[in-house]
Amino acid sequence: MTYAYLRQMADNNNMSEQQRNILSFSLAQNIDIDKEVIEYSSKNHLIEERKKFEEFMHSLEEGSSLVVDTLSVLSDRAEELIKIINCMLSRSIDLYIASSKTLINKKTTVVEIFPLLNDLREAQKAKSNQIGRPKGSRSSSKFDVHQPQIISLLKEGLNVSAIARELEVSRSSLKDYIESRGIRELVEGSWMEINQPQKISGVDNTLLICPFEQEKQQKRIS
Repeated sequence: MTYAYLRQMADNNNMSEQQRNILSFSLAQNIDIDKEVIEYSSKNHLIEERKKFEEFMHSLEEGSSLVVDTLSVLSDRAEELIKIINCMLSRSIDLYIASSKTLINKKTTVVEIFPLLNDLREAQKAKSNQIGRPKGSRSSSKFDVHQPQIISLLKEGLNVSAIARELEVSRSSLKDYIESRGIRELVEGSWMEINQPQKISGVDNTLLICPFEQEKQQKRIS
């Protein structure tokens, strides 16, 4: 199975841009996307804290493929990326990177992977030397926790006013949020169904990998 993986973080392309880049790359490479997976998070958690991401990685079957816009979508920390790539290669999972038109698999050499990680390290270094918030980056929003529900309601055809009433928030603030995150473009351009995630006890502003939560529950029931 081939998964498109998107993650909303402040320094990454918004999800609609990631989706467009992945779709364009997949069409050019004749790659069929079977499922779109979205990680929702308002904070840049360490990989050890991204339990649902770890579960998703372990749920991938041998021979599966993962398509991302950039490597930083998986993690913006080089040492974490090494762990993720090692995990994937040990199970013969192919990783496609749309932005660089790169395929990482068991045949890929360290020499080929190193420049990608080095670019990430340089970006990290540049970011740490910046004072204040980087130009063009987005701060977290109180609406981030509602993002899965907002996407689901937009897909159901509700307008911004109706969603604002549902969430009991300001219409104008919600409209600004939807536009700044490119959520409407994401919904209108989506080639896969985005499922409403199940609420996880004790989790506040982190809703991760919603399609797989539902699949797991269905397997338990059956």
